[in-house]
Amino acid sequence: MSQDKDERSSDYSEHHDAQQSNAPAPRMSAGRYLATRFSTLKPPMDRLENPITLLGLLNVKQWMFFLVAFLGWTWDAFDFFTVSLTISELAETFGKSNKDITWGITLVLMLRSVGAIIFGLAADRYGRKWPFIVNLILFIVLELGTGFTYSYESFLGVRALYGIAMGGLYGNAAATAIEDCPERARGIISGMLQQGYAFGYLLATAFARGLVDTTPHGWRPLYWFGAAVPVLIIAFRLCLGETDAYTERQRLRKENAGVGKTFVAEGKMALKRHWLLLTYMVLLMAGFNFMSHGSQDLYPTMLENQYLFSSNAVTVTQVVANLGAMTGGVTVGYFSHKLGRRFSIIYISIVGGALLYPYSFVGSEKVAAAAFFEQFCVQGAWGVIPIHLMELSPGGYRTFVVGTSYQLGNLVSSASSTIEATIGERFPLPSIQENGETIARYQYGRVICIFMACVYAYVIVLTILGPEYKGRSMEAADDEDLQEARGLRGHDHAGSDDGKVEKV
Repeated sequence: MSQDKDERSSDYSEHHDAQQSNAPAPRMSAGRYLATRFSTLKPPMDRLENPITLLGLLNVKQWMFFLVAFLGWTWDAFDFFTVSLTISELAETFGKSNKDITWGITLVLMLRSVGAIIFGLAADRYGRKWPFIVNLILFIVLELGTGFTYSYESFLGVRALYGIAMGGLYGNAAATAIEDCPERARGIISGMLQQGYAFGYLLATAFARGLVDTTPHGWRPLYWFGAAVPVLIIAFRLCLGETDAYTERQRLRKENAGVGKTFVAEGKMALKRHWLLLTYMVLLMAGFNFMSHGSQDLYPTMLENQYLFSSNAVTVTQVVANLGAMTGGVTVGYFSHKLGRRFSIIYISIVGGALLYPYSFVGSEKVAAAAFFEQFCVQGAWGVIPIHLMELSPGGYRTFVVGTSYQLGNLVSSASSTIEATIGERFPLPSIQENGETIARYQYGRVICIFMACVYAYVIVLTILGPEYKGRSMEAADDEDLQEARGLRGHDHAGSDDGKVEKV
């Protein structure tokens, strides 16, 4: 690989050795770093193979890990969106406003970071398997609990606890699916994994139409159903062991001071060397979470309340939007291998910004087309995220860092739907009478459009400023933090005079 190609494909190092290891990048001044932000956006133009060929690179074990991670992430999204899709019904049951019910969404987002820290550390220290299973057991208990709540206060309490459980799954799913994945297939697998989120939204939309208000129990059967499926996913995960990458890392940890001491030493190395990068990842994920929640959480309410869509029309629009999301995530994730992670995010964010007006201002059922392409862009950018975060993360703390950065970003963006609902109420529309009741209406579309324009601008700027470690090795033997924690490598060699990074 030529030096020119290395500079285009990664900020990780100016040298091929650094790009293929987990060593920190050679130190450079802030001025020099900023001067490279646009030059490093040039796509690496790596060979883009047939997607079927790339998927064929995975062996059976790798496919099983991907599938169980995908299913877990899908049901994580399903359970989350049950509230978004039943806001009006919940408000009626508890005698509250739509804005009050959105606090059930906000609390989940706020507390997910607690789960990411707890379960992320557990997965990096003790393995991917059992923290994943415990997460799903909590999903079962708390979704059942939501379905049996009869007061607003108990509803908020159960959803808050659910936020902790939900927060632990993402980092584990990403590590399980990707860390053993062949490098050439990482982009497309990342896109496919992330679309478990959109697939979960799609399933929640479909089952909400089939289960909500079709029985005397109103909205509750949707939550009861959500508690049943994780039983099958747990059975699947019990049949699988640990990833090869984690198993090898544990073997190396045992060779010296022991697993526990080496794990703690790796953590100290990660904080000392990568604290600025970790901060950046949280800020980036705040923007991405504002992007997804800002475009999705209040959208069904907008269609129903502002544009008076029927339940069937809302369902059709949401299904079309999520088909666009799944298509976009896989497509952009696939092309990120050729175009680079940062360039792909920026390009699709610009396109998404251009589509905001029809997405939020078309009041007929033709908005389904705009919804398809808007969510193609939103989840297209998200399709790059699992592999981008995995490549940026310190090897010994992948689950913790990926999950915690994602969920701390969620914490920052946790009030998205509440903010939109609150601002939307400042733009009232003429009320309507329905079944003898007066229904207040608001211009939610205007708020969503302006809010999302600001979010896209933020994501684009932050992605330009950030690094990219495309092609980074995920093998324990190439992890410099691990080698130094084991006492096999000296300190501060990455800043040597020639700027090169030693390779294990």
